[in-house]
Amino acid sequence: MSANNEARGNNRAIGFSFEFFPPKKPEAEASWWRSVQALSAYSPEFVSVTYGAGATSQAPTYAAVKRLVDETDLVTASHLTVVKATSGEVDDVIRRFRDAGIRRFVALRGDPPGGIGTAYSPHPGGYSNAAALVSALKTIGDFDISVSAYPEKHPESADRTGDIAMLKAKADNGADRALTQFFFDNDVFEDYLNDVRRAGITIPVVPGIMPIQNIKQLKNFAARCGANVPAFVDSRFEGLDDDLPGQFEAAADLAAEQVLDLQRRGLSEFHFYTMNRSKLQIAVLDRLGIMPDDTQIGAAPERLRA
Repeated sequence: MSANNEARGNNRAIGFSFEFFPPKKPEAEASWWRSVQALSAYSPEFVSVTYGAGATSQAPTYAAVKRLVDETDLVTASHLTVVKATSGEVDDVIRRFRDAGIRRFVALRGDPPGGIGTAYSPHPGGYSNAAALVSALKTIGDFDISVSAYPEKHPESADRTGDIAMLKAKADNGADRALTQFFFDNDVFEDYLNDVRRAGITIPVVPGIMPIQNIKQLKNFAARCGANVPAFVDSRFEGLDDDLPGQFEAAADLAAEQVLDLQRRGLSEFHFYTMNRSKLQIAVLDRLGIMPDDTQIGAAPERLRA
């Protein structure tokens, strides 16, 4: 049974959020905004905007979230990291974003200043990790806080046990939910979630879903961040190197099938990594039977306003 046929009549059976990254060049802003407008018609629970490390690279994120708050009714979360900044500098950023109307954050440690794969050490006078950042956020304001989780463990973690211990510290400090790194093997996620619950962590763990825009680029990125691309994913793109429409259809089918299988396993919330591209994401939603609300182009529904 195809994903589209299975999902017919199942409109709004799931909740979902979208992740965007801020446009860094003027020519990218129009494309980003078109994607925001197109996807806002699907009434996401919230949208998030990624964040660069350090005070000098927060400007694109601030500009993006400010525009979302000022020009739409989308519930907006800003990512926030602690690398390359003192705790005082991070606190100032939190207050600045709060004053701009942000009430949600995705609290992250951030990649090492030397890049993924290099050793991480906290900034002198800075917050040591994401758990400390969650605590700081809760001290400054009554924010809704998401944190990260890693079904295949963080690439710097020695093992899953240590990884889950860090997630528990974030939950104990006040995190409201965890958004996972993207993954493709749902059995791996289910095993991870069982371990998370056995560790006494009760916050929602929301699967991160990555519709594959480019399989070669995705595999390179996955290798750097510790995510596995199983053989069954590779096989879906075999023979499609010169067939862009075929790649598009395969990617949309694969993402929708993953969500439907997770639904059968009891999951009902999903976080989509859009890569600022709406066409493939919309194709996934269509296969899930989720249609746009034509009255909400550029804005989230009244029930989601905050």
